[in-house]
Amino acid sequence: MTDLSTYYMGLPVPSPIIAASSTLTSSPVCIAELARNGAGAVVLNSLFEEEIVVELNRRKESLNALNINHPEVLEFYEKLDVDEILNDYLKLIFEAKKSVDIPIIASINCVSPGKWHYFAKYLQEAGADGLELNIFTLPADMETSGQVYEEAALEIIRNTMAELNIPVCVKISPYYSGLGNMISQIDSLGVKGITLFNRFFKPDLNLDEMTIGAGPVYTDPSEYLNTLRWVGLVAGKVECDIYASGGIHDGLTAAKMLAAGAQGVQVASAMYRNGLSCLPEIIKGLSNWMESKGFEGINDFRGMLSHNKINNPAAYMRVQFLKTFAGKAEK
Repeated sequence: MTDLSTYYMGLPVPSPIIAASSTLTSSPVCIAELARNGAGAVVLNSLFEEEIVVELNRRKESLNALNINHPEVLEFYEKLDVDEILNDYLKLIFEAKKSVDIPIIASINCVSPGKWHYFAKYLQEAGADGLELNIFTLPADMETSGQVYEEAALEIIRNTMAELNIPVCVKISPYYSGLGNMISQIDSLGVKGITLFNRFFKPDLNLDEMTIGAGPVYTDPSEYLNTLRWVGLVAGKVECDIYASGGIHDGLTAAKMLAAGAQGVQVASAMYRNGLSCLPEIIKGLSNWMESKGFEGINDFRGMLSHNKINNPAAYMRVQFLKTFAGKAEK
């Protein structure tokens, strides 16, 4: 019988299949069901930086209108408002911890360093086992260099980690000019893990009405390949764990990510498409594959097909379809 137990952010988990941050992880009832269906850990629905910043700015404007400029008073009201805004989120952490015995990972969706990082300690005090920093920055400004975006992300991480004792994971996008180097820089800050990759809103055009709207919201099973490439390229080359996210809809894809070197995989779209009952199917598929190969535990094969260990590492670096475009099918 296969043993799927492993570690996620350094925490023992019964399975490497992790419920990713989404609306499906926003209530104690859903979290309990996720645990019953075999999730190794749950990343809570993200708390948005803007929810804090907008309210803090509103309060400051109110105080300034009253000519209250003492730093101590401003700090008091900032923290008071933080308590009010975080109340529901803190309650979610507290209730989730009571209802399940798997790790509960808080999540902050952030875009700038700002002054908000100190409220991360409230999540720790509420009982969160770890924190995922979900950095959502699209480097689209034509006049801003990639280095500026990268340093902003690193400052977010440094500032937040200074407030915490619990493990921190960073979920990033692939939109960095030197992605490998950025992963290395994040690793050097002492994070417990890096998740590849977060999923941005994707716009699409309606040519009948000549408007812009939303593209597909969920991943489909073919979208795992870019994540697979980068997991394989960086796993084993950094000190922190590497986690995979994006297009993981079945046990075989989960097995591929683990073989490439992932410590765990995050699942969200599959649950939206197929319900929470897809988790046991993914777990069963992974277990069946392991059994067919004679692997008793995940460590028996994790990283076997990473860039460091595979017989043909150049395949991870290949970017051209030479045979295909020459009229010959890839083998």
